[in-house]
Amino acid sequence: MTKPTLLVLAAGMGSRYGGNKQIDGFGPSGEIILEYSIFDAIRAGFGKVVLIVREEILEATKELILPKVKGKIEVDFVIQSLQSFVPEEFQNPARVKPYGTAHAVLCAKDAVAEPFAVINADDFYGKEAFEVLGKFLSNGVQPNLHAMVGYAIENVLSENGTVSRGVCEMNDANQLIGMTERTAIAREGEKILAKGDGEVLEIATGTPVSMNFWGFHPAVFSDIESMWKEFLPTNQENLKSEFFIPTIANNLIQAGKAAFEILEGGKTWFGVTYTEDKPGVIEALKALHEKGEYPSNLWS
Repeated sequence: MTKPTLLVLAAGMGSRYGGNKQIDGFGPSGEIILEYSIFDAIRAGFGKVVLIVREEILEATKELILPKVKGKIEVDFVIQSLQSFVPEEFQNPARVKPYGTAHAVLCAKDAVAEPFAVINADDFYGKEAFEVLGKFLSNGVQPNLHAMVGYAIENVLSENGTVSRGVCEMNDANQLIGMTERTAIAREGEKILAKGDGEVLEIATGTPVSMNFWGFHPAVFSDIESMWKEFLPTNQENLKSEFFIPTIANNLIQAGKAAFEILEGGKTWFGVTYTEDKPGVIEALKALHEKGEYPSNLWS
């Protein structure tokens, strides 16, 4: 049986955090959040990790990760740049913002040939999420059947500002039928509100959202590349345009080309959007170590 691959999105700019949160230490021994994801992936049966990074943090990431996981799991690195998969006629020298999560996945096209999960480097997803998605990728995934791990909206907010989340609609079979990216979600009193474009939308507790924990059959790469070729000419002059994974999912669903199961594995999540989030993450990880969820030293 082919073991699934863990594809890690670690090329973000960290503008709201104010630095490279992907390689900032949070664990009791200075562990970065990504180390916990790799640890959980290994015990869930994943066979390889592919990290998508910017050129300027490549060496620092290698120095942090490779000595700790040597002999435990195969590791590869892919660079996401403003030139990756962008023909010269569509490159805009004025652009500095990365093209987004779906572009990052496309950058790994030549490094991944097996079913794969996609995660953010700076989110803690919990061992249950890796278990349920690892099982799906080993037994259930098909060229026209992918998955995402769903998290309840009330469990994935920040106390220090608004967050962006993919708000899901699903059918009675727990399949995704549509997703809307909401870029300014926060709790206000007893309500959870999404604001933007002059509108205010209340989101009910229990609503599943995407935390960018996806499971794909490798056939999706050809679909992503086709949509990418449509995206480039219409967004060349839009320096802030981004090519998101939810766009891929929505397009495949609407075209009837693929279905997405929403898996119930999102029990525990925390992450760092703002600098002020760091103390809470440090305390949460400390508590998990003290409960025995993780050994005192992850890699001893």
